[in-house]
Amino acid sequence: MGKHVREKASKKMWKSFKKVILLLVFLLIWELLPAFGIINKTFFAPPSEVFVALVRLLISGELWIHTSISLKRAFTGFSIAAITMIPLGFLMGWYNDFEEIADGLVQTLRQTSSLSLFPVFILFLGIGEISKIAVIFWGAQWPILLNTISGVRSVDPLLIKSARSMGSSAVSLFGKVVLPSSLPSIITGVRLSATHSIIVLVAAEMIGAKSGLGYSVINWEYNFMIPEMYAAIVTLAVLGLITNYALVWLEKTTTKWKEDVMIT
Repeated sequence: MGKHVREKASKKMWKSFKKVILLLVFLLIWELLPAFGIINKTFFAPPSEVFVALVRLLISGELWIHTSISLKRAFTGFSIAAITMIPLGFLMGWYNDFEEIADGLVQTLRQTSSLSLFPVFILFLGIGEISKIAVIFWGAQWPILLNTISGVRSVDPLLIKSARSMGSSAVSLFGKVVLPSSLPSIITGVRLSATHSIIVLVAAEMIGAKSGLGYSVINWEYNFMIPEMYAAIVTLAVLGLITNYALVWLEKTTTKWKEDVMIT
């Protein structure tokens, strides 16, 4: 058992090492291309200059302000989507008649681009925070809703029949069978939704905002502050990575029972 654990840890370390090496190679190529004049340094700032700009923005506090504003917008829109769409997904996945009635409308609405509706949200809700949160909610809701429906629909019918034959109540059936079985699919939807929230956020802030990371990217590009622009882009990438890995951890934690069942 101990040897198996050591081998597993060794493989994990080697895999992480290869990821770091690949990242360093990428940064080295990025640094050398402008240095040798292959790419114009004016438009493609090397990592060294981007790092200096990033540190300067962090020390001044400017980047913290824009990051906190963007996170607040993204988290609010994403949270509203999760709170509303997970219950709706359970209803549509469980009740076939309801799903058949609502499916046409859902499929039509989800094909409408979030950004194409942004002017509509501005007309009704104004240029302030509510319109930005609304457009983030619109884009974030569909992955959660569709994956929740899929998760409920994929529950093994034999498990449901067995639970019912043993006299399980509706609440017990939901808590012990439907929810655990559909949870992996729901979390996948949440991960997709979180990623989509950041993408929509950046686009919305570029169009109609005076603060936030999306605004910073386009503003610094207009003012030809190229290292600062790339620093904001790197910050967005880091936020996306942190969000993704946090949700991966959540998925592993909440579905650990599946591994335990496989082991036993």
